[in-house]
Amino acid sequence: MQFLFPAFLIALTAIAVPIIIHLFHFRRFKKVYFTNVRFLRTVKEETSTRSRLRNLLVLLMRALALVFLVLGFAQPFIPQEGAAVKKGAKAVSVYIDNSFSMEAMSEDVPLVEKAKQRAREIVEAYGPSDEFQVLTNDFEGRDQRVLSQEDALSRIEEIEAGPAVHTLSEVLERQRQALSAAAGEQMVLYHISDFQESISDIRNYADTTAALNLIPLQAVQEKNISIDSAWLLNPMPMPGQPNPLVVRVRNHTEEDAENIRLSLRYDGQAKPVGTLTVPSRSAINDTVNIGVQRTGWHRAKLNITDFPVQFDDDYFMAFYVKEQVRVLSIGSGSPSPFVKAAFSGAPNFVVEEANSLALDYAGLRSYDLIVLNELAGISSGLSAELRQYVEDGGNVAVFPPRNADLPQYRSFLNGLGANELLRFEEQPRQASRLNTDEFIFRDVYENQSADLRLPATQGNFVFSDYAARTEEALLTYRDGSSMVSKYAYGGGNLYVSAAPLSTDFSNLVASGEVFIPMLYRMAISSRQGQELAYTIGQDATLTAPHEALSGDEVYKLGAERQEFIPGQRIAGTKVFLTVRGQMSEAGYYDLYLRANEPLATYAFNYDRRESALNYLSPSELSEQVGPLASIIDIAPNAVLTATIAERSQGVALWRWCLILALAFLLAEVLLLRFWKV
Repeated sequence: MQFLFPAFLIALTAIAVPIIIHLFHFRRFKKVYFTNVRFLRTVKEETSTRSRLRNLLVLLMRALALVFLVLGFAQPFIPQEGAAVKKGAKAVSVYIDNSFSMEAMSEDVPLVEKAKQRAREIVEAYGPSDEFQVLTNDFEGRDQRVLSQEDALSRIEEIEAGPAVHTLSEVLERQRQALSAAAGEQMVLYHISDFQESISDIRNYADTTAALNLIPLQAVQEKNISIDSAWLLNPMPMPGQPNPLVVRVRNHTEEDAENIRLSLRYDGQAKPVGTLTVPSRSAINDTVNIGVQRTGWHRAKLNITDFPVQFDDDYFMAFYVKEQVRVLSIGSGSPSPFVKAAFSGAPNFVVEEANSLALDYAGLRSYDLIVLNELAGISSGLSAELRQYVEDGGNVAVFPPRNADLPQYRSFLNGLGANELLRFEEQPRQASRLNTDEFIFRDVYENQSADLRLPATQGNFVFSDYAARTEEALLTYRDGSSMVSKYAYGGGNLYVSAAPLSTDFSNLVASGEVFIPMLYRMAISSRQGQELAYTIGQDATLTAPHEALSGDEVYKLGAERQEFIPGQRIAGTKVFLTVRGQMSEAGYYDLYLRANEPLATYAFNYDRRESALNYLSPSELSEQVGPLASIIDIAPNAVLTATIAERSQGVALWRWCLILALAFLLAEVLLLRFWKV
């Protein structure tokens, strides 16, 4: 046993007061004379014995009352095993998980309300001189300052469930940053959460400067089916063309999910898709065809019917269909006519030709595909511009001439992570295989039969074979070497042909069933611009489809019930918008520069990380975080305040001391009142 204020023990000397009173017995006696004292002597002896016993008991009660009163002020306690009780003000940070998973029900109330109750009990367990931080997944700026006890309790009442999701390591870093400026001598951290596996990433906690306490809350077991993701198979949707949309539906339960109804709402019109059966603990992909009839912005929303968890039942998407697909063919002299001829039957495609010596580098980013049409050499300036263009999401197709400047080509290809040109070999070779698993040739041919004429070449370049280069062969020779290859770089793609376009060395241009769809797909595989959908709570950078005219323009993002100004950065003529969790609802957000004139539409969805309702048990959590972190696992109806006090001060005994002091005083009163002598 130890004492929080041992100096009070000096007051135990007050025990001498009742002892002195007892010994000197300050009552004055009066003599009375009797003639016969035989019977009086017997009475006197009996009365004296009873009186002495009563007085000793009264003395004992008074002494014990004083002892326990003094001990109560000294505040004795039994310290926790292996813990050292520290004095001084504390800086306490309380994290309340307010993500959508905390809307699940406990035995009586939603988990987020239970978490708020636990947070109040934690704050009330400390003193008014301590400092507090109240943190949620919203990561608001106001939550990075310390509060008084009263303000902390008020902040807890304001908390509501929201879409933001963060891992516990991110929360921990945020707590450390806030408490580093606090005046408290001790840092105490609390995490109140359901501790889903997807966010619980703290392993072997080793910080001895901040005591970490984890308080798990358990929800009633619920089932959940979610729309995990969706994507278009064609990176650039086109009017009048098949535009298949793939949706992934995931079953997070131990039972098969049957008759899950999937529907699509496209540009305001509802289109039922059908029903799905999803096996337990797995996901399936379903394909929905979107018929695009016009250019411009389009909105689509996928929906499933699922209860009770519904935040992940909708998936919003927005995409833009261009009026024109722009292709630039760059050559050294008079341009080869084959590229322009390949797109002559496609009215939405515009092909421009340019000489490498008269290029407008600033305008390169406006093209969806740039073809190096037997360009003799690639200057360092053009190489740098093309590398940036591909990194930003553009596509470049390279058809080198017989007399290509090999050092310049090697430098260019190496900068984009592609295999290099080594030498040109003049020998006939026949292509034997198309890669129909890749987007360029996927679903182009209904039946790839022997009647499909694959191209042949009379000469081709031999490439280096670096294992680290991520090459994907699109068209392959019989010996397995690549005739046309694809390299993903940044947000775009580089396509490299081993043979020139010239009919002296290749009949690729004469093989219309291969050459035309290949160039067409290369042009629409551009990934420039926006994503099909973004996730709320994750930082996203949007590119405005508008050239910056001045630095004074202010862009706004708005939905039906929310409008805000995103972060804005201008680089050249491009405007980059930064979204840092300002959204509170999933849906469509229009970009405005002027009211009622939307420039673009962006779709935002709730984070799917919490769709999987898998939780760590207290024992699993304890094993994962290590011995330096504490797991506070108490009954749902228990009060946390006493548990916190015991953990911070050990088992406090001062209340028992005061109770015993009062009990002994009561015993003294009863002795004096009812024990008559």
